[in-house]
Amino acid sequence: MGQALPKPALRPFLAVDTAVLAAIFVTAIEELTGEDYSETQQQAWAGVADDEEPFGKRLASELTLIATLQNSPVGFASLKGADHIDMLYVHPSAAGQGVGSMLCEALEKLAGARGAKSLKVDASDNAQVFFAKRGYVAKQRNSVIVNGEWLANTTMEKTLVDAAAPGVPS
Repeated sequence: MGQALPKPALRPFLAVDTAVLAAIFVTAIEELTGEDYSETQQQAWAGVADDEEPFGKRLASELTLIATLQNSPVGFASLKGADHIDMLYVHPSAAGQGVGSMLCEALEKLAGARGAKSLKVDASDNAQVFFAKRGYVAKQRNSVIVNGEWLANTTMEKTLVDAAAPGVPS
């Protein structure tokens, strides 16, 4: 009989996680976005994590969750304010194992708990299908400059279910 895959777990971000999360960020961009972005665009995008101090401060300033498999970080996601997914990255070796979905679901619950009626994300071209499958709807196409390179993304939005809505059984 086949062995069951280990289940991912979630924990909060700690400052000591910065280096490993920067490595996940860079590896995910390098290995998962090549069909949608040029090598120059990928390098500019991944360059956001070159200086770990501001990268770590960004993660610390948001509600950042880390997904682990067997206690090793394999992905992370951050909620900016009450209603915006700022980052969601999964190491390619863990892609397709439910890590991204688990992170996204956790941020959706946290956003709802913070009073958000909807959740937005500026999804990269390669992440649009992932978010669309989770009920996010494309609202606006964007072009942003990252480290001197133009990158395209799409603002997507999901209406969150309000468990306290009148007439909805809980």
